Amino acid sequence: LGLSFIAQGIDWQRGDNIIVHGDDYPSNVYPWMALEEKGVELRHLKPREPGRIDPEDVFSLIDSRTRMAALASCHYVSGYRIDIDTIGRELRSRGVLVCVDGIQTVGAFPTPVEHVDFLAADAHKWMLGPCASGILYVKKETQDQLKPVVQGWHNLRCPDFIAQETLDYKPDSRRYEAGTANLLGIVGHQASLAMLNEVGVDNIAADLLAKRNRLVPALLAKGYEVMHPEVRLANTSGIVTFQKPGEDMAALAERLGQAGIKVSLRVMRDGAKLIRLSPHFYNTDAELDRLLEAL
Repeated sequence: LGLSFIAQGIDWQRGDNIIVHGDDYPSNVYPWMALEEKGVELRHLKPREPGRIDPEDVFSLIDSRTRMAALASCHYVSGYRIDIDTIGRELRSRGVLVCVDGIQTVGAFPTPVEHVDFLAADAHKWMLGPCASGILYVKKETQDQLKPVVQGWHNLRCPDFIAQETLDYKPDSRRYEAGTANLLGIVGHQASLAMLNEVGVDNIAADLLAKRNRLVPALLAKGYEVMHPEVRLANTSGIVTFQKPGEDMAALAERLGQAGIKVSLRVMRDGAKLIRLSPHFYNTDAELDRLLEAL
């Protein structure tokens, strides 16, 4: 929802273009596709490897009409984390807005926003919060460029609950909150954030990288192909995705599920089926051993 707020809240002009990755999760593709009816051009990234976005891939698509780049902080299948600081710094220096789908890193890895204009993330992934709760970050100096797309009693001034003759939006982030908030979801999300802060995001990131460093060589030793097994530490995440040519990965995922081992089956655009592992800090070494034994 946050990404749609951003897509619909910018004053786009016909001929503007936006940089997107067509193989991102659909929630970070469809809101931008809807802008084509306004005459906005979508410039699709063409990664050299599936699910991997390098800074040069983004920079090569910029021209004088580029208004925004909409990027995921981490690809939902490959687990490849982008260099947000390097990309964001260059884009903003060239007058390009930076929008980040942070759902695959917030709560698991430090996700810098110094060079980011907008960031949206749902709570139910790595933040371990309830569904239908999430965050929308808008940089203060960019706020005037993002118009509220919904109107209500909460985001507009209405003293004594009397409708005014003009729309006078509240000056802070409340301008994007038109009505009564999801109070139960916020309470649950607040509790999950308190737990994550108690553990420490840096500690969580270190734990996830240790788990990855344990899983990847073990999977390779068993003959599986792992997406991006060797990348810079800054580009790795807690996601490990693998396949084995000739093996029915859908059947394997089902068999693991029947054994009480929850994994995700993911399908690439070319039809290739892969299994995605995304252990969090609460998963134990014994659970990883059980997974590897089942494979």
